[in-house]
Amino acid sequence: MLKQYLILLGFFLFAFTPMQTVKAENVPKVEDSYVTTEDIVSDLVFPSIDKRVIKEYGGDNLFDWQWQRIVGINYNDNHSYDVAVRINIPSKNNDNVKEDLVKIRVSPSCDSGKINQLKCNHGFKVEILDYKHLSK
Repeated sequence: MLKQYLILLGFFLFAFTPMQTVKAENVPKVEDSYVTTEDIVSDLVFPSIDKRVIKEYGGDNLFDWQWQRIVGINYNDNHSYDVAVRINIPSKNNDNVKEDLVKIRVSPSCDSGKINQLKCNHGFKVEILDYKHLSK
């Protein structure tokens, strides 16, 4: 009887003990990395603003403009966001900096079942709503 219990115990240990172990790779730790909401928004809208600035002022893809700050973010009923951004455009001779205001609509994808599909029926897109020259 004891022999049957030892065989049964050995079987259970064999069945429930993992046979292989896997070592995970060490991922290099990124130090001094801090991402803000403004960084995330700028990554999303930067290409659209870049194309519009080139269209407004001419120039090539190396045209230099600087992101100044986000002026406002508004949430819309259709699960999109209107973002107003101030940008600086330096002149070619660097003695006059122009300031512009760009209003952009960021529409995240509506593929979640938790979102009202009657109001939100768009995929991910970024579009420029308005572009104003603040300085002349």
